[in-house]
Amino acid sequence: MKVAVIGGGSTYTPELIMGFMQRAESFPLTELWLEDIDAERLKIVGGFAQRIAASHHAPFKVILSTDQREAVRGASYAITQMRVGQMPARREDEYLGLRHGLIGQETTGVGGLAKALRTIPVILQLAHDMAELAPDALLVNFTNPAGLITQALSMFAPGVPAVGVCNVAITTKMQLTERLEKKLGTKIDPSRTELNTLGLNHLSWHRGFKVDGVDMWPEVLREYVAELRSEDEPETPPELVENLKMIPNYYLGYFYSTHHKLEQQKHWPPSRAEEVMEVEKDLMRAYADPSNTEPPADLMKRGGAYYSTVATQLLNAHFNDLGETHVLNALHDGAVESWPLDWVLELPCRVDRKGVHPIATTPLPDTCFGLIAQVKSYELLTARAALSGDRSLLYQALLAHPLGPETDQVQAVMDDLLETNRKYLPLFWNS
Repeated sequence: MKVAVIGGGSTYTPELIMGFMQRAESFPLTELWLEDIDAERLKIVGGFAQRIAASHHAPFKVILSTDQREAVRGASYAITQMRVGQMPARREDEYLGLRHGLIGQETTGVGGLAKALRTIPVILQLAHDMAELAPDALLVNFTNPAGLITQALSMFAPGVPAVGVCNVAITTKMQLTERLEKKLGTKIDPSRTELNTLGLNHLSWHRGFKVDGVDMWPEVLREYVAELRSEDEPETPPELVENLKMIPNYYLGYFYSTHHKLEQQKHWPPSRAEEVMEVEKDLMRAYADPSNTEPPADLMKRGGAYYSTVATQLLNAHFNDLGETHVLNALHDGAVESWPLDWVLELPCRVDRKGVHPIATTPLPDTCFGLIAQVKSYELLTARAALSGDRSLLYQALLAHPLGPETDQVQAVMDDLLETNRKYLPLFWNS
């Protein structure tokens, strides 16, 4: 079996190597191709990955390539973890928001819009290559903004099986499990638990938690609210959780507490991108050390907790026809009654050999749906703008986003975004 990792030069890659080795008995991987357009970075990260695999006697080869088509040829799975423009582009996304008094974040607001515009054409070229060279492969997208990217794939590459993945759901699941363990005084295997989440990627609400099929949500909510009340300055107001009887994805802080987030930005530098760039300098030095054969402890500072767990669990469930439930980004196709059928949502899905199947569930309340509908309108406009280079659609996308600029700012923000990303957005400059 061949798995291709597109963006194999990512500092996340060593964790992924460890994940595949841990599942070697059930997931018979023979070739893991790491592809990246940055040959020097791939040499360092890929060389480290090869040393890890060799030192642990991994039953698969780690192959390095700068040729995307060769990497995906004949693959069973393609995992995308790319960042078009690399970390400097993320930094530009953040400061684009700061310059205009808007949220600067890599997946939310104008920063997420810029990242999506750079990424969508690249991901769709990959999908085109997969349709030709690996027609039965599943595309597993970790690239942010994951929900919007998966929405674009569903619109413009419907024949390529694709699913979007994020680590927020599993991180929340593990945290809630730990709280419940303390309350009950007993260990709980996370595989016995099930998290009920619904919304969009980075715009979702957690609203149920089961252990061995037993509903534990009332206990979970009580513990969660009690913890919030014990904090001097909780990120989430406890009254919000009590009123909704749901736990908001922490990215909703950008929508619910926008003023607070804008105040935090005033203390930059360093922005989050600049913090990560410093962490990555240390990681790359460690990776380049020929004596190193284990992922360094500093990898946890990079973020993306449980990334390898999410990725390998998903592939293992698909390959082995396990019928497991995973929270994923997928075209819901009627799973949420009365919501538009062509929306990609983040929700529980059953994963088996036939694919990813969203599980029928009740809609969110109107107070959540209104925000979701507004952001989904932005996503649909952005996807169309990214492939057409239509500035009118881009203008409308900025206007539609609840964290976007006011009407008299839209043109200035759009001009700044396009100029800042000019070399990555040729479609917008062809005319």
